[in-house]
This record gives sequence, C-alpha cells and structure tokens, in this order.
Amino acid sequence: MKAAANADILGMPLAALDALMPMHAIVTHTGHIRHAGPTLNKLAPGGSLEGTRFLEEFELRRPRAVSLIAELAQGGHQRLNLRLRRRDDIPVKGLAVPMPETGGILVNLSFGVSSVEAITAFDLSSADFAATDLAIELLYQIEVKNAVMEESRDLNMRLEGAKSAAEEQAHSDPLTGLKNRRAMELILARYRSCREKFSLIQMDLDHFKPVNDTMGHAAGDFVLRRAAQILLEETRTEDSVIRCGGDEFVLLLHRETDPVRLSKVAGRILDRLAEPIAFEDKVCQISGSMGITMSDEYSEIDIEQMMVDADVALYASKAAGRAQYTFVREIGGVGQSASSLSDAHPRYRTG
Repeated sequence: MKAAANADILGMPLAALDALMPMHAIVTHTGHIRHAGPTLNKLAPGGSLEGTRFLEEFELRRPRAVSLIAELAQGGHQRLNLRLRRRDDIPVKGLAVPMPETGGILVNLSFGVSSVEAITAFDLSSADFAATDLAIELLYQIEVKNAVMEESRDLNMRLEGAKSAAEEQAHSDPLTGLKNRRAMELILARYRSCREKFSLIQMDLDHFKPVNDTMGHAAGDFVLRRAAQILLEETRTEDSVIRCGGDEFVLLLHRETDPVRLSKVAGRILDRLAEPIAFEDKVCQISGSMGITMSDEYSEIDIEQMMVDADVALYASKAAGRAQYTFVREIGGVGQSASSLSDAHPRYRTG
C-alpha cells in the first residue's frame, strides 16, 4: 500500500495532497485505506491507517443507509458524519468524493467543533492542520486563552502572596516574628466560637528593665528575640506564642488543659529563661514569671476574664519571688477581680 505514496492522485503528487488535506483518506472499492494524510495517520495507535478498512476505523453515522464504500462511490459528493471507533467521544465530519477510475472514494475529514478534544487526545499541534483549516484559528485562540489564564494565575499568585505577606505583617511582631495582639484576638475568638479547649499563660520577663537601661536597647532586643525563640521551641506547632508588647508574652496552648503537662511546659521555659544570655562581651541575666488558667475551668469562655485571671496569677508569681508559675486556681480560683485577690493575698500587692 505504501508504494503508492509517491504516485499522483487526480494529477497531484500525494505530498501536495497531504499538505492541502492532512486528514484525507484514499479508500479503494474494497473499503481499504490506500493512503492516509499525516494527521489522519496520527489517530492510529501504530501511527498508520493505511491497509486498514475505513469502516472498521470509522463508524458511519450519516448517511445511515450506507454500509459499503462502493455505495458511497456511486452517490456523488456526500457529507459524512462519523465517529472514531477507538474514541467514540470524538465526532468527525467529512466529505466523500467518488473516484470513478478506481471505484473508490477520496474522503477529506475534519474534527469540526471537536478540535479541542482531538488536539488533546492525539497530541496535535497547528502543524497537523492545513493552513486554511479553521482549527488553526481555534488553536491560536486556545493558545491566547492559555497564555492569558497563565498570566492571570501568576498575577493571582502574586496578589495572594502580597496579601498573605500583608496579613502576616499585620498579625506579627516585627522584632520577634511572634504573633501580635491582633492575631491573639482572632485566635481567641476562633477558640470561643468553636468551643475549643485551651490554656492561657501570661508571662513577663523578670529583670528585663535593668538589661534595657544599663546595656542598651540592642541588648534588650537581643534578649527579647532569645526569649521568643525559647517560647517557640518549647511549644507545639498548634500552639500560639504572642508578644503583647514590651516584655509581655501570652501563650495559647491549643487543646491542652492538663495541669501536669502545663507545669512541665512552664517549668522547661522558665529553666531556659534563667540561663545566662551572652550579648557581645556581656552577660544578660533574666527570668520569667507566669500566670496560668485553663478554659475548662469556666462554665462559659470569657476571654476578658481569662486574661484578668492569668494576669492576677502572673503577679502572684512575681510577689512570691519571681521565676515561677502560678495557676489561677491556686490563688482563689477563676472569675475574681484583681482587687479581691489583692485583699485575700497580700503577696499580690507587693508585685
């Protein structure tokens, strides 16, 4: 069959026919494909339809009454509606022209509106279509659309990145990189709305002011960053560490309300904070005081009251000598005012 590749059809070299109609087929009176255009051959798994039976490769939907190629050859020019038997989801349109000298037909095929699906299914490009084929225009439009969509995706990603960076900056402490008070308020609001259990620890650095006053703000900033690092290292990824300002920090331990585990976390943090911090040729010595409260000790989560209670417990730690932690329930329980605890616990007044 392939020996005919160099022959002339209708006085035209097959190479010219392939260029003009890359999806044509020359079908003999027996129904065999004598020659197929280069794009049509790409539809075959082996890369060639030549030698196969046309009606075994394509299902003829219209005209319905035709079952033999010889019938098409006798009917004059006919429009065809077909489907690939291997891919019946891709319809094909065609025009059949009789070849009286052989009894066969010349068929020129097109994917029509299914060009997009065919291009994807058979890995086709603009080079696989005749220059005058509308599929070329469709391909161009697809390429333009894809380029626009890609540019749009890139722009959206840049905008999302900028938005995320702005949000991160809005919710972060610039010195330590910890979350700030605004972020804390959002997290606490989410805990309350979702009824999540959590513990709240307020912490101040002890002896920070002398470091800042005598060794300078650079030393103070260094100590704050070191304290932030310790807090992050001793808490989990699902926990939140917040710098509220100055040397004040808040820890939110998500779904952790066990006093024993909380005591271990607080103890590790305080032990590390008490270690000398080398800054240039000097040594900074600080410690930390904590107040701890747990959400499941409240009948209804009251964020403001929890903050007050933890603050009261914090200053009870300071009054007791600093470098320690105090649970709210150890000094009178939750829901009390600072003044009432001050009256009940003289050591709180000395904080």
